[in-house]
Amino acid sequence: MKFGLMAPYQLAPVEDGGFAADLGRCAEDMGFESIWAVDHVVMCPDYESKYPYDPSGRSPFNENVIQPDPMIWLTWVASATQHIKLGTGILILPLRNPTVLAKEAASLDRLSGGRLLLGVGVGWVEEESDAVGMDFKTRGKRCDEYVEAMRSLWNESVSSYSGDYVSFDRVVSQPKPVAEIGVPILVGGHSPAAARRAGRIGNGFFPLGVFGEELDALLATMADSARSVGRDPSEIEVTVVGAPDRGFAEACEKQGIGRLLISPTTGDIKEIRESLEGFRKEVISPMSD
Repeated sequence: MKFGLMAPYQLAPVEDGGFAADLGRCAEDMGFESIWAVDHVVMCPDYESKYPYDPSGRSPFNENVIQPDPMIWLTWVASATQHIKLGTGILILPLRNPTVLAKEAASLDRLSGGRLLLGVGVGWVEEESDAVGMDFKTRGKRCDEYVEAMRSLWNESVSSYSGDYVSFDRVVSQPKPVAEIGVPILVGGHSPAAARRAGRIGNGFFPLGVFGEELDALLATMADSARSVGRDPSEIEVTVVGAPDRGFAEACEKQGIGRLLISPTTGDIKEIRESLEGFRKEVISPMSD
């Protein structure tokens, strides 16, 4: 099993360059495979949209939480590290221009030596979509098209694409990502629609806030979707966020999950290093033997 670290938003000065670099180096030193950044373009204090990952319908992030742009933040972390992978968990894809994002993602991937993992989702805050000028109701179709368009730009020497929401004809986007498949795309979400999308087009699946039998059902939906288009479900790596203990990690591994992400419970870099050292000794090293 692989292990990743989520940046500790609301607990630490994630916008501070020194802290971000130290966090990346700390995670790398402690044997973590990847480090992950979350995404909101803007926060909406008066939102009426329902947060889907808590029964209260309210997000754990308050409106003043500092969330640097994930692509820029990960580029900074990349420059301070050597081999740790760089994940977006989850970037709200329909809020971006896919032609511009394809260039940004390929640039970061190339500069970092092929370390980018592009986790994407459709988003849940309609008010945020309104602020960006994106029709919230079309976010699912946009997500599908944007993935197709970006892969066209990554994989073809001269690219053309025509869809309902993005279109270009005979353009060249350089640099290309390191891997022949392009930047790996992990589809995030908790719904059957997200599971089907992951099965159809994802290099990975990142089910959010779903565990146990409910997760089994989503994984089965993902697998059925993959087989329906001639794909092997076992090649779609599953990533979850969960508890930092060995029992939970072993249960995830038995369920077919390939990557577990944990989040620090403190913003003090010294305390983070100590807790990650303990996690390395108790979980990462034993499960890697």
